[in-house]
Amino acid sequence: MTLETGADAPTVEATNQRGETVALDFEEPTVVYFYPRDDTPGCTTEAEQFDAELESYHDAGVSVFGVSTDDVESHEAFAEKYEIRFDLLADPERELAEAFDVDTSRGAAARTTFVLADGEVKAVYDGVDPDGHARDVLSDMLDDDLVALE
Repeated sequence: MTLETGADAPTVEATNQRGETVALDFEEPTVVYFYPRDDTPGCTTEAEQFDAELESYHDAGVSVFGVSTDDVESHEAFAEKYEIRFDLLADPERELAEAFDVDTSRGAAARTTFVLADGEVKAVYDGVDPDGHARDVLSDMLDDDLVALE
């Protein structure tokens, strides 16, 4: 069972694909999406589409982070191969997945997306279809007045 809408957002820290430690407090609008594996068809589609929408997310004041149980080296190769510009957070010990109550019982994180702001979970997407998801999340954030495009 994942964190639910209205729950307090966890304070987390992880390493991105460049080996940098990233601390997240989720006061500002943020999308954190968990995906199973780097460089697989669905995960690649999802990452490329979040990257394609990245300027719109930034124009709305939203940060985007991808998380999988892959390690930093895998994220580095994946980000380089597909020119992913946002942070991919490595979670090989499943600490972030645990903090968000994301299922890892199948050996990888279940495809789940969280919208966070003001220190709380604003929306949760379970069982995500990767194709079109990045645009849908931003559209929902705009519709729910969580953000506005500049």
